Amino acid sequence: MADDRGPRLVDDVRALRALAHPVRLALIEHLVVDGPLTATEASELVGESPSSCSFHLRQLAKYGFVEETGEGTGRRRPWRITRLGLDFDPDAADPAVGRASAEVAALFRERQMDRYRMWRMTRSSWSEAWRRASIDSEFAFWLTPAELQAVGAELQERLLAIGRERLADPAVRPEGAAPVEVLLFGYPMGEPE
Repeated sequence: MADDRGPRLVDDVRALRALAHPVRLALIEHLVVDGPLTATEASELVGESPSSCSFHLRQLAKYGFVEETGEGTGRRRPWRITRLGLDFDPDAADPAVGRASAEVAALFRERQMDRYRMWRMTRSSWSEAWRRASIDSEFAFWLTPAELQAVGAELQERLLAIGRERLADPAVRPEGAAPVEVLLFGYPMGEPE
């Protein structure tokens, strides 16, 4: 089961480099959404060979992003994520970590925005319930840095509470539930002070 401490701060250049590969990004995304997967199951989802997926899963495991569940044998060994969520620090004290963090975060955001654009293009093919439930809002507030941090922490904790339970045990997912991606961005607008 994924560690319930919340997102992992990735602050090691080697670990960041391990993430900066499209197959590894796809594997992490599928493990979050689809739960534990064998290399063969993952290969069908990411369009790579089982041996390629096995290699990339082992690389992700080397840096603590995934682990074997301990179930299965031989080629039927499922893998799972170790933490629900990843954080990157582009302002890290080590400039190499900062640059690598910014690059990996940009890769993740690009993939997420691609999924958002796909939702916008296919929205009309979804049920009315999903169209009405979807969120596409923008807010602008006057906040201090401490207030923004508190709002982010509160929202993150609420979302993680739902995500932890339903990722760990598919049996608790309500009927009609589907994977939903929620992106939260909070940043100052205008010119820096």
